[in-house]
Amino acid sequence: MIRVVIAGAGRMGQAIAASLKAHDDMQLVGIWSRGDDLDALVSQADVVIDFSLPEGTIEVLDAVLTHRKPLVCGVSGLDDEQMARVEEAAISVPLLYDRNMSLGVAVLARSVQEAAASLGKAFDVEISEVHHVHKKDAPSGTALKLGEVVAAARGEDGTGSIEFRSERRGEVPGDHEVVLRSPTERLVFTHSVTTRQVFADGAVRAARWLVGQPPGGAFGRGTRAADGERRGGRCAG
Repeated sequence: MIRVVIAGAGRMGQAIAASLKAHDDMQLVGIWSRGDDLDALVSQADVVIDFSLPEGTIEVLDAVLTHRKPLVCGVSGLDDEQMARVEEAAISVPLLYDRNMSLGVAVLARSVQEAAASLGKAFDVEISEVHHVHKKDAPSGTALKLGEVVAAARGEDGTGSIEFRSERRGEVPGDHEVVLRSPTERLVFTHSVTTRQVFADGAVRAARWLVGQPPGGAFGRGTRAADGERRGGRCAG
């Protein structure tokens, strides 16, 4: 039985808890909110899934390092210092970080990477995203992930010269569009999520895989460590 602790009691935390019920070999130990006794929960876990907030992630990192527990982290909006802490933790514990754990986005990232490498800087790139009104960060972590993938394929740092457009509307779980445009043609990639359960199911799959892995980082395509730039990272997307 794989014992799981979820960090973050919001919508994603609840969705992950629901996903765990479909797995006979996985058991929910508890859901952590800031102010609760995190160490007591993590000490009982085989793996931790973090969908809290950037400030909460730092507390989660401290706890998994103390108890040497694997960590799946899907928190977006981490700044450079917080991301460096994630990468550093991957030296000591098995750790998977990705800002979007859906299979469709993994395929999308590979597709736009190939297109950007083939078309080069002759094409301008615009990434648009729409999310529910409760989402705090903009552009979304997935939009930034896609931007970093495209920029790297074009030999640019960070998100390069890419334009981002963000909209917050209703209860939209997540829509993303990548447009590569020249004066004579336009190539469009789109991905739409109908329910956030897809992210929860992906996080649970990742947690099952991570248990038993050696210390080291698996980083989603588009993060700084994804291509082994730091800490011996492996690409997870």
